[in-house]
Amino acid sequence: MKILLFGKNGQVGWELNRSLQPLGEVIALGRYEADFSNPESLRDTVRNIKPDVIVNAVAYTAVDKAEDEEKHAMRINSDAPGVLAEEAFRSGALLVHYSTDYVFDGEKSSPYIETDKPNPINAYGRTKLGGERTLQSSGCDYLIFRTSWVYASRGSNFLLTILKLAKERDELSVVADQVGSPTSARLIADATSLSVHSAIREKKSGIFSSGLYHLTSSGYSSWHGFSEEIVKTADIFQDADLNLKNIKAISAVDYPTPAKRPMNSCLSTTRIEKKYNICLPDWRDVLRLCVEEVYDH
Repeated sequence: MKILLFGKNGQVGWELNRSLQPLGEVIALGRYEADFSNPESLRDTVRNIKPDVIVNAVAYTAVDKAEDEEKHAMRINSDAPGVLAEEAFRSGALLVHYSTDYVFDGEKSSPYIETDKPNPINAYGRTKLGGERTLQSSGCDYLIFRTSWVYASRGSNFLLTILKLAKERDELSVVADQVGSPTSARLIADATSLSVHSAIREKKSGIFSSGLYHLTSSGYSSWHGFSEEIVKTADIFQDADLNLKNIKAISAVDYPTPAKRPMNSCLSTTRIEKKYNICLPDWRDVLRLCVEEVYDH
């Protein structure tokens, strides 16, 4: 089996390049080999490689910047995946794509399920919803995974920012009234690999049906609770060298940003757990593994 992975140097892409290896030959491309700001250029790439599976780990994720660059973000998050979907339909390949909790407005009082009506409240969310709908209307075989609050031991993310600031400051202020599921890139990649393995078997048997699934750690936290757990977990490592003494809980209104964020980003993962027999661990357990990676580097 031949797997074409786009976005090999991103947080999720780096982990996918590891987790997909047992499934077959992985051809992993970065931004200099595949330009998602020029979607039409991707056609020749797919046709030349002729993959059985296309995994798209490329995304425009600068949430605040997207407010001023929505057209550019739409090109990467919606138009480019649309080209991949057309090529997947043409060749019969399976297309794997990632979306976000930000397709929802955050006003629901319980975790969102896949059939809840999206209503994005920022440009980033609109572009990611555009990508979902492009795939869904393409006729290709697809798996769409919505995830949330993604972090990793490399790259630029909330975990690494908190660890950096915890060395430099003795007090931080962190939003305590936005809730979601912190999810590591490694967990996303491992769950993707298991799902793709099952999906390919289903395709060969003629029983595959495309699907949209929520893929996050289990359990929920606020950003404030997440930051406290990060510091508590890192504090056992001598290399952490933390100076932080206090994390002050503040409201989202006290920390204004160009893009509005949903107050409730909780996603129910029941569908993917039942479909692919996956047990998604508690976010605290996954965090511990990632923090260990940070200090084992």
